[in-house]
Amino acid sequence: MAQTLRVALSTLGAALPVALILGPVVPGLIWALSPALDYDVWQALWLDPQWPQALRATLISSLLATVLSCTLACLLATLYYPGHLWISLRNRLPLLLSVPHAAFAVGLFFLISPSGWLARAVAPVMQWSSPPDWTTVQDPYGLSLTFALALKESWFLLWVLAAALGEAAVSRHIVMGRSLGYSRLQTWRLLVWPQLLPRLTWPVMAVFAYGLSVVDMAIILGPGTPPTLAVLIWRWLMDPEPALQARGSAASLVLLGVLLVGAIAVRSAIWLWTRNRPYPSGRRSPIALRTAAAHKAFPFKWPLAHTPLFLVGYAVVAVLLAWSVAEAWFFPALVPDALTWDHWLQADWTPFWTSLWLALASSLLCLPAVLVWLEWGPQRWNALLYLPLILPTLPLVAGQYATLLHLQLDGSAIALVWSHLMWVLPYMLLTLIGPYRAVDPRLMRSARALGCNPMQACVRVKWPMLLPPILATLAVGFSVSVAQYLPTMFSGGGRFVTVTTEAVALSAGGNRRVLAVQSLLQIALPLAAFTLAILASQGLGRYRKGLR
Repeated sequence: MAQTLRVALSTLGAALPVALILGPVVPGLIWALSPALDYDVWQALWLDPQWPQALRATLISSLLATVLSCTLACLLATLYYPGHLWISLRNRLPLLLSVPHAAFAVGLFFLISPSGWLARAVAPVMQWSSPPDWTTVQDPYGLSLTFALALKESWFLLWVLAAALGEAAVSRHIVMGRSLGYSRLQTWRLLVWPQLLPRLTWPVMAVFAYGLSVVDMAIILGPGTPPTLAVLIWRWLMDPEPALQARGSAASLVLLGVLLVGAIAVRSAIWLWTRNRPYPSGRRSPIALRTAAAHKAFPFKWPLAHTPLFLVGYAVVAVLLAWSVAEAWFFPALVPDALTWDHWLQADWTPFWTSLWLALASSLLCLPAVLVWLEWGPQRWNALLYLPLILPTLPLVAGQYATLLHLQLDGSAIALVWSHLMWVLPYMLLTLIGPYRAVDPRLMRSARALGCNPMQACVRVKWPMLLPPILATLAVGFSVSVAQYLPTMFSGGGRFVTVTTEAVALSAGGNRRVLAVQSLLQIALPLAAFTLAILASQGLGRYRKGLR
């Protein structure tokens, strides 16, 4: 009886921090979405002239981006794993993932716009003296937004695949399939993808949900008039007129409905594929021999398959650096006419410091909650903690804002930090749960046998062993907080300016040089966090072989 009571109390204590982060959003969702129950609100929504085009642009960008990102990630995994190319690709992912979405969108705008770097590169060949009259960004169908989302989310899916492919069982199945004479493609089709596809359902839905509700990238790259549905909902919810706020609530429910239909479609497709795929016939494909011969004739073919994907990321950072030090840079010059550091010396560093303390507070507050939850929390409820990742952002942010309004906390620092915790927590949990479960349970039993209570065993044994993944988890939480746009705009009430909100505001027509500086500051924060995490892990493991 006493043991049962202790377990119940520890479970309750582990769930309390999570409940304080996620619980208040539930009544906020009811308050925020209740105006959408009026029939007149739905009638006004269907009759709104911006509604059809906004919905079309959102569906095109989110669906195409999800399909393209999945195709890119699955193709690269099939071609490269296992091998040194996969290891090289995996090692580059943290650098690319540290680039926030808004900064990536700004850099891509500088790259593919009619006066961008690509147009300048071909201007001498095409004999252009002025930018071409092309719509390469902010097109009415959201194709440039689709391209940006596909590239950025493919890196996320590659990171998810890297975690899944690191398991020993998957490696053994690949070795077994190749040793039986099956080609690489046959091995993946017959053995690997049937195991991985069901586990990719929720990451793919997270990509789709982000594409449905993305606002910062849509403002920079998406269509302008009318905008995507997410931007339109954001404007309606921020409007002081109650009728438009109710219309935004109704449109938020539409986003949830679209996501539900997408989730059912994805789950059904995977279920049908796994159920109806034929039993392997045992035939070995001659593709392996042809691939080996082609590789001998053209050894550069496969190594360059992933190069365009990463070159875009590097080019985005390079063009931001060029604009941040450019004094005069007129079309069609490929490089700036003169360089200057004045834009850096005159930069407004207030958004940088706000982002720094906000990200530090969010990640440091979430870390104890994650550790306690993983040790004593009910693990069967993990799916509830992942809901902010797989649901559209706008309804959740509206629920947060409604709760803060009722508590009269909107526009305060406490409200701002709490609004970020909802998104920082699931990402940190997702990052740490794998290494946490991989710890040998016999170590904890040995510590308990030597007289340590559960907390002492964690503090003295388990958590010191997990210092490298804990530091990486902190870096991930820090980066997620830096990239938040909607929670900052709603909960901050416009009183707090971060590098993300400043970059999006400047993208509406501000100075390109100032915009480049703020975008690079947005990149610098996550990059510094990941760099410090790596250096700290190496320093802590220098004299401890097990922590290297």
